This record gives sequence, structure tokens and C-alpha cells, in this order.
Amino acid sequence: MFEGFKLNFIDVGPGKLRVRYGGAGRPLLLLHGHPRTHMTWGQVADILATQFTVVCPDLRGFGQSFQPKDAEGNVNSSKREKANDCVALMRYLGHSRFSVVGHDRGSYVAFRLAVDHPDAVEKAVVIDSVPIIEHLERTDWQFARDWYHWFFFAQSEKPERAINADPLAWYDKLSPSLMGQDAYQDVIAAVSDPSVVHGMIEDYRAGLTVDRRDEMETRASGQKILCPLLCLWSKKDDLIETVGDPLQIWKRWATDVHGFGIDSGHHVAEENPNDLAAALSRFLGSSKIMC
Repeated sequence: MFEGFKLNFIDVGPGKLRVRYGGAGRPLLLLHGHPRTHMTWGQVADILATQFTVVCPDLRGFGQSFQPKDAEGNVNSSKREKANDCVALMRYLGHSRFSVVGHDRGSYVAFRLAVDHPDAVEKAVVIDSVPIIEHLERTDWQFARDWYHWFFFAQSEKPERAINADPLAWYDKLSPSLMGQDAYQDVIAAVSDPSVVHGMIEDYRAGLTVDRRDEMETRASGQKILCPLLCLWSKKDDLIETVGDPLQIWKRWATDVHGFGIDSGHHVAEENPNDLAAALSRFLGSSKIMC
């Protein structure tokens, strides 16, 4: 994976992000979810590198990127601050305008990038997500049962204690046969590091505090994503059962929305990289949207 890519640690102001980048063509930023690192994109990045200049960072708080200092209201782990990191990273690499793809928690960063930095984002893709407040406003017994980790991770100290007691028991679905040995070893190192576990949990705490507030303010202001937006979902995951049609939800937040499901479980970049890469290439590589 990542054949011909460079690996570097790049200072984005508050700290350094670990990043791989390579390929040729229009710039494309790929943002991972929890508890992954940028390595989750390896197979997809290799396919897209023939068409795009692909940039894959570890988000702040994840992998080997910097750990932000704890702050009141979890502001240093907010999606807004992570989006600012991404803009600084892409500018450092010489890209003032780019497309962005986010999966899982990374999709919230992609969303915030498109809202806060419309001049920088050409197209955006969100995978397996809807805005946080859309989830919270639909919360019922089933969501509380199946997505309980959102609320457990919002508690202080106890989530870290539970995970650090036996990281591989908590993250028991990590598989080298699914993600590849290099990516597997990378994520095992991440979840085995208590400082990284704290950074990843802070991401969830921010979700229910500062990120929730930012989304409410965005909605109240009438601000929307102006660039073309593609929402993708894994057909074997439970997003539709949880919130309904993601496409209809995202149409409340963006002016130009397309979307469809992909035959995969939740970690689509690892489970079905070929279909995901094809969907991204078709959407991002054409001036006319074909979905």
C-alpha cells in the first residue's frame, strides 16, 4: 500500500500531523475514522493515485499525529480545529483548493471543512455519517443500545480506563486479513498507546459538546455546503436503520447532493476498496456529476 508515497510529519501550527502523500493530478484529502489511522486508506489511495494527488493524514489526536492539550469544552478536539489543521496541511503542500473525503469521524471534519472553508473545498464526500445533531435528534432506545459508545465515551476518565485495561478486547474486530498487516500493526500501536486512546475519546466528547453547538449554529444561520457533496453509505452497516435515508438528510445541509450505498460493511475502504475508489473517481474526477 501507498507505493511511491512520501511519509512525513508536517507542522500545521498547533503541532505536527503524520501524513502520506503521493500520486499526480488534482489534490484529494482522505480523512479516516475511529480508531483508524491514515493507513486505512492504503488500497484506495493506490488506485486513486493514478488520477489524483492523494493526501492521507492522521487527524490530530489519532495515530502518530500530535495530541492537543485538553481544554474546556473540548474545543481543541473539535472538528473545526481539525478542519483548520487540514487547510494548513494542504496549503503547506501547495494546494489552496482541493477535494475531501471523510469516513466515520473523519466525515465530520470533511463536513466542517466544506462549511467553514468554501473557497478551499472543490468537492466533498461523506461516508457512513449524517450530522451529529441529526443523530441526536433521532435518539431512541435502539440508537442508545447500538451506538451506546457515543454516550459512554462522553464520560470523564472511565472510557480510557476500560479501553486501556485491554485494548485488543475493546477493539476486537480489528483484523490483519481485512486491512492488511501494515495497517493492522499501525492501528494496534495506536490503540495500545494511552495518550492516543485519550485523544480519540476526546474526539467523541467534542462531538457532544463543541461540535454539537457548532452544527446547531450552522443550521440556525442557514449556512449550507455549497460545493457538490456525495454521501455514501455501507449497505451492510446500520446507518439507514438508525436515521433513515442519509441522502434526504444531507439535502438539508447542502445545495448539491448525490448519494448511494456500497456493498460493504462499515470499514468500506478496507472491505470494498475497488467499488469505493470507483465511486470516488467518478464523482471527483468529472466536471459533470455521474452517480
